[in-house]
Amino acid sequence: MLKNELKIFFTAVMFYTRIPCPKWVNHEAAYLNKSTRYFPLIGWIVGGSCALVFYATSFFLTKELALIISFITGILMTGAFHEDGFADVCDGFGGGWTKQKILDIMKDSRVGAYGVIGLICLFLFKFYLLLSIESKAIPFVIFSAHAYSRFCAASFILTHDYVRENEDSKAKPIAKSLGVGNFMLTLFFGVSALLVFKNIFVFILIIPVYIIKIFLGRYYKKWIGGYTGDCLGATQQICEVGFYLFYILLWKFIS
Repeated sequence: MLKNELKIFFTAVMFYTRIPCPKWVNHEAAYLNKSTRYFPLIGWIVGGSCALVFYATSFFLTKELALIISFITGILMTGAFHEDGFADVCDGFGGGWTKQKILDIMKDSRVGAYGVIGLICLFLFKFYLLLSIESKAIPFVIFSAHAYSRFCAASFILTHDYVRENEDSKAKPIAKSLGVGNFMLTLFFGVSALLVFKNIFVFILIIPVYIIKIFLGRYYKKWIGGYTGDCLGATQQICEVGFYLFYILLWKFIS
């Protein structure tokens, strides 16, 4: 039982990051579907590493450089997995006007103008949002944003339909089922990350950030009828930025 659960967890690590896994962990479709419950926990690992790197480097580097190194840490740990999805969504929905055209563009491994411009705007937005937060709070904000944004992305697997077959995708196979029990565990890992804050008001952030996910879901459904793996990556990135933005607005309101 414990070994199977470890296999499920390491399947999540293997699928969502570049972190080396034990050799006895093999890909199995059954484990992949179940591993979704650990997606926010992967956010704990990646977000925690980014937060730790920022905290450590901020002692001898400027805040700006510490943030950039923190970003690079996350990109290296995930292989830009979610950023790639965001760029593909920008290209697909920016350049396609039919469902099939959007899916075809997202399947193309090349990055177009919409993707490049989108990534530039994304990183600039992240950088300046975090730059405007006091340094002592940044590690907690990064950690929580990574975890909760991954819950928002994972929730698509329960609330929407997957619209692309694996053999028609340029990427790895994707989890396509999430039971209510696994959804609740995913929710727990996503929301409990906010306990790093001493102020209970921070839990208000789960509402506006999830609303972002709802609007994205409606947009995806309108154009392609559901979601793809790229849509999940884009959702994670957009909800992460949304977390930073609403954190700033919340603290201005209650301070």
